[in-house]
Amino acid sequence: MSFTKPSLSFSQIINMNFGFFGIQYSFGLQQTAINPIYSFLHADPGQLPLLNLAGPMTGLLIQPIIGALSDKTWHPSYGRRKPYFLIGAIMCSLCLFLFPFSSTLWMAVGLLWILDAGNNTAMEPYRAFVADKLPATQYSLGFLTQSFFTGLGITLANLSLYFFQSNIAGASASGIPYWVYGSFFVGGVCSICSVLWSMHTTSEIPPGPEEMIFIRSNNHGLFGPFVEIFNAIKDMPKTMWQLALVYLFQWYALFIYWQFCTHSIAKSVWHTSSEANKSLYEEAVAWTGLVNGWYNIVTFLSAFGLVWLTKKYSPKWVHFTCLSIAGVALMLFSGIENKYLLFAPMTGFGVAWASIMAVPYLLVVGSIPKERFGVYMGIINMMIVIPMIIETLTFGMVYKYFLGSDPGMAIKAAGVLLLLAALAVLRMNVVKSDEAPPVMHAGGH
Repeated sequence: MSFTKPSLSFSQIINMNFGFFGIQYSFGLQQTAINPIYSFLHADPGQLPLLNLAGPMTGLLIQPIIGALSDKTWHPSYGRRKPYFLIGAIMCSLCLFLFPFSSTLWMAVGLLWILDAGNNTAMEPYRAFVADKLPATQYSLGFLTQSFFTGLGITLANLSLYFFQSNIAGASASGIPYWVYGSFFVGGVCSICSVLWSMHTTSEIPPGPEEMIFIRSNNHGLFGPFVEIFNAIKDMPKTMWQLALVYLFQWYALFIYWQFCTHSIAKSVWHTSSEANKSLYEEAVAWTGLVNGWYNIVTFLSAFGLVWLTKKYSPKWVHFTCLSIAGVALMLFSGIENKYLLFAPMTGFGVAWASIMAVPYLLVVGSIPKERFGVYMGIINMMIVIPMIIETLTFGMVYKYFLGSDPGMAIKAAGVLLLLAALAVLRMNVVKSDEAPPVMHAGGH
């Protein structure tokens, strides 16, 4: 007998997703503050790509494993997904409190690996938590609420850095400014407290009889998660393979943008580079922070509007439109010489970022058997980090030999790739969430 999940109120959906705010606050600090800390600890700029390998590698290795483990977990008191994002939040909080005390570069690098492991332990069980808890009619609201908290968390992380930098002077013996301590301590509190709030206010739905059979079945011991990941990839719905092509273009492009946006702004607005004029380049770095902060503000302001659009026009057309807008925005971005006009294309990019963080899950959730939400959410993250790893290994040569080491051309190339991602969305055969396939046991049999 099928079980119809009850609809949740708006406040209940906010409460269940509030923990995502702390996770994304941590990610915001990683995006903005980690590389400056490396610089304070005398890292060579040429080392930075290798020093940032923790993010994509932990995402590739940890998220699908944690997703598979959470699919096979159930405890009457602790639940199914909650133990994993609680453990992840504790790891993140501890690392955020310790990070400013890094006395050497390699201590900071080691803490980043643990911090990323914690974030990735929390991330995909949280995605699966939404799919577990909500009826299909509320998937849009659930996932886009996470987009809202993504934009809010990253924005507030950046604002905390600006606030503490303006109000706290001095530096530690290792060279790390004291304002960094304030931002990371706030991040540590936000990480654990927001997750504890969601755990306190939101219960998990016990698995049904068929799901319990799946949870107890096919126990391969230590190798169980790897067997489950292999089986899940073997059984992967066609829609997810189609999403993998979208993600190849989409995330390759986004990694290019994040790496070259500062250099592009320095060239187009200040007509300089990091080597030519350090003081002007620092102005470009500061302005990049404002530009990127703006698109995250747009993200949390537009997230709930996308809920209405996905219901009216379908997630497929919404994501196609958003990626097209982002592609055009980046193609215009590098030619803008007025620093204030940069906010115009970034407004469109912010709307697209809200879609990027949520709508792809709506495109595939109807194709995923409900008892395997965790492992498939982890596999989706593999689709994100693999293009990032490919980009780190290939784009340096493309940039040097085909784009003339021109950061503006790199941003334009990212825009073209986003337009290709938009076209790939049109090829997707999206299954409605209320047509989700029946329970399939391990191996799809």
